[in-house]
Amino acid sequence: MSFSVLINPGGGSAGGDAIARVKAALARHGLDGTIEQVPGPELADRAAALAKAGAEIVVAAGGDGTQSAVAGALAGTATAHGVLPLGTLNHLARDLGISLDLDEAVATLAAGHRRKIDLASLNGRYFVNNSAIGLYPLMVVGREAMQRANKSKIWGSSKKWVMLVSSIRTLVRFRHHRLRLLVNDSEIETLVTPLLFVGNNDYQLTLPAAGKRDKLDAGRLCVVVVRKTGRLGLVAASLRLLAGRSRDDDMVHLDDVQRLKVSSHRSQLTVSSDGETLCLAPPLDYRIHPQALTVIAPA
Repeated sequence: MSFSVLINPGGGSAGGDAIARVKAALARHGLDGTIEQVPGPELADRAAALAKAGAEIVVAAGGDGTQSAVAGALAGTATAHGVLPLGTLNHLARDLGISLDLDEAVATLAAGHRRKIDLASLNGRYFVNNSAIGLYPLMVVGREAMQRANKSKIWGSSKKWVMLVSSIRTLVRFRHHRLRLLVNDSEIETLVTPLLFVGNNDYQLTLPAAGKRDKLDAGRLCVVVVRKTGRLGLVAASLRLLAGRSRDDDMVHLDDVQRLKVSSHRSQLTVSSDGETLCLAPPLDYRIHPQALTVIAPA
């Protein structure tokens, strides 16, 4: 089995001695793939080049941003995507059932079981987890600003803690968006919302499994629109949702969506896609791509 491992030095815990740790884990399982350290902005091009050259498997070692970049480059090719979860949250690895322990993740690679999963896209750009308009991308922007200013040193090194602080700041100055939705090229609805969430397949929304997906091959987008409300109302609605006691006026959950177009009177919308923030001119075009990616994952 021939494969290449791409390590993003900026992906969570993928810096420092990551190459040595990955090489040692591969050796313990009798694997001898090539290992490269590739900066985040170059990951997609490098993965695409390897796929074009006939690589059997390209392994992404890093967080969800790393997985997303490599997955997008491998979509629709004969090259399989391997996952070594060296990031902070590792949502894709968790939902695929891949252990967050490096040695166990390499054991999954060695087993070599392949399966097909869906990808979603935003204006033709693939993502593996989710995208959002409104509050969440503003929280990400705030987190990145804090990190650039080294303010994260005040709160410690945890990205989760920095995100919490950023979330509180965003709630203080959040605003609503008036969005016009075209669902599956037919249904049109205009909603005023602080947050539109689009996921690659359905996300569980209640505790204890909030944020997890049971399937990655159901062929549909998860679209959740939070109803217009004030700050306290938004917090209350979120708590009710997590507790499994949401009300009909808390949010709209659109079912069986394969394509979603989002229009706005704004000239640009700040959007998140797998944790990366983008400024895009509407309309935004979301699509599901059934079984677009082959992954190495537990049976």
